[in-house]
Amino acid sequence: MTMFAKDGRLSETTQIAPLAPAAFREALGHFATGITVMTTQDEVEGRYGVTATSFASLSLDPPLVQWSLRNAAYSLPIFIRSGRFAVNILAADQEGVSRCFATADVDRFAGLKIEEGLGGVPLIGGAAAWIECALERTLPGGDHTILVGRVLRTRTFGRRPLLHWRGNYLPIEDDRHAFRRNA
Repeated sequence: MTMFAKDGRLSETTQIAPLAPAAFREALGHFATGITVMTTQDEVEGRYGVTATSFASLSLDPPLVQWSLRNAAYSLPIFIRSGRFAVNILAADQEGVSRCFATADVDRFAGLKIEEGLGGVPLIGGAAAWIECALERTLPGGDHTILVGRVLRTRTFGRRPLLHWRGNYLPIEDDRHAFRRNA
């Protein structure tokens, strides 16, 4: 492995220890991210959803988004098999929804207001935004699989987002920017 020398140039001779997973996780925890719940409708499992903070935009033209799941995740074949998903960008008051969809062996949709999206994919009421997608492709990403979705439809609701930073939820308390709705 190489590291930067004091003068800023790479040194091919300097060896450094492998990066400890805990140190990498700690560094990534300093990046604040929005919280999403990815939902789908599968012929085998029915309605299904998971909390995901790995969501990101990928391309405006064509409109593409990306997110990832662990290769060993029970939910990975469900999302691949269904071929479609919705990104529910959670609102500041939906911490409970995030926690529920991150918990195994519970009815994650119990008590939620659900609308039916394209292809019957469940859309979670009260979200800040919905992004409905067709699965475009999957890509290997180490111990995760990256799911790329082609955006088919979006809806926004002018609600503040729920954020995650260093293992905690952070609702936006004071937003000086006006929210805009899709036309």
